[in-house]
Amino acid sequence: MTVEPSRPESVREAALAAVPAALADLGTLVRIPSIAFPGFDRAEVARSAAAVQGLLEDLGIFDSVEVKTAVIPETGAEGMPAVLASRAARNGRPTILLYAHHDVQPVGDESLWESAPFEPTVRDGRLYGRGAADDKAGVMAHVGALRALVEVLGTDFDLGVNLFIEGEEEAGSASFAAFLSENADALRADVIVVADSGNWDATTPALTVSLRGNVRFTLTVKTLEHASHSGMFGGAVPDAMLATVKLLSTLWDDDGAVAVAGLTERDAETPDYSEATLRDEAGLPADVQPIGRGTILSRIWNKPTVTVTGIDFPSVKNASNTLTPELSLVISARVAPGQDAREAYAAIEAHLRAHAPFGAELTFSDVDCGNPFLVDTSGAAVAQARAALETGYGVAPVDIGVGGSIPFVADLVREFPGAQILVTGVEDPHARAHSPNESLHLDTFRHALVSEALLLESLDASRL
Repeated sequence: MTVEPSRPESVREAALAAVPAALADLGTLVRIPSIAFPGFDRAEVARSAAAVQGLLEDLGIFDSVEVKTAVIPETGAEGMPAVLASRAARNGRPTILLYAHHDVQPVGDESLWESAPFEPTVRDGRLYGRGAADDKAGVMAHVGALRALVEVLGTDFDLGVNLFIEGEEEAGSASFAAFLSENADALRADVIVVADSGNWDATTPALTVSLRGNVRFTLTVKTLEHASHSGMFGGAVPDAMLATVKLLSTLWDDDGAVAVAGLTERDAETPDYSEATLRDEAGLPADVQPIGRGTILSRIWNKPTVTVTGIDFPSVKNASNTLTPELSLVISARVAPGQDAREAYAAIEAHLRAHAPFGAELTFSDVDCGNPFLVDTSGAAVAQARAALETGYGVAPVDIGVGGSIPFVADLVREFPGAQILVTGVEDPHARAHSPNESLHLDTFRHALVSEALLLESLDASRL
């Protein structure tokens, strides 16, 4: 007597069968250099959006699939093209919103890449290429999971499904809030899956339950009205670099921990995580010591950071015996869960103004703030997601915090306060997102696709 497989079992098998096609389509997306930063070709972002639109239309399940933009309120400029698809729920079933982004980081120094950044290349069980992990793999996890659901249930299932594939996440999501407001009805959902985070390791899935916020701004330090000869006036007048070095040194204590009054920490337990693991995953050499205090994960998940990420100053090639009158630098800070990002920025600005040496003139500009996020894990969808992850990976999931920021999640919470938000992802600690040789662990991708298909099937069978 033949026993028919259950519906979840059938979806799982269909999801496994959907992986090769999903990876092939991922390769096609990776070949499109969809960089949304100023100075790059907007047409490539539009081409990427059109490719995603075609993938969603081919599913045959949506009431509408559109490429849309919103105006950035602060500048009046048009935001980057996003893809919005919607399908109404039926028979009392919930609606799920699936989020990912199709834009990518710039490649940086291309000489550091072992293969061309926009030519997908498989080596040692990983797919290399810019966007292969962050976040075109998230796009294809959604598409592949939906393909599996359609394979088993057909196109006439009851679950409501909305997709929002953003086109400017890496560039700061400047039009995100406006896009949400203008398209709230098409995006409204009971459950939101944000596929833009990571996992505990390549074989252990994770739900991200906390995210640090972020503060980014440009600081200009001025000490002179004009450049002067360093031999003639050096030793009597401060140049901008001297003032900047002394000023920046006040931001951290001798352990490298942030020393800015008013920046808070979150008190929460963290899992075991060794220094050896940190060295392996971060690329920390044996003779370089970690910074900060407390458990390693508390430093990454629950404490603030301040980092200088860019500086305008003469290069080594252009160095001269000159006292530089002013310079500008970019400061990026991570804000602990529980603190408002604007409050954190005010604390950093106050600290810098209070510690400006030699009466240096400070100017603050291009301020960008994103709030941290804490997940409510009490909802039924969270339990369903954990069950789906455990089945898909064969390992129970871990609740993790993330040191990085996804500021728009706070916008989602504000716009859809009743939704259960699940932050998941396809990355493992060796994905090197934003860095040269970004890659996707192929087994992790397979498990993530299967898990999401199982979650969709579970939600289609339930009433939240």
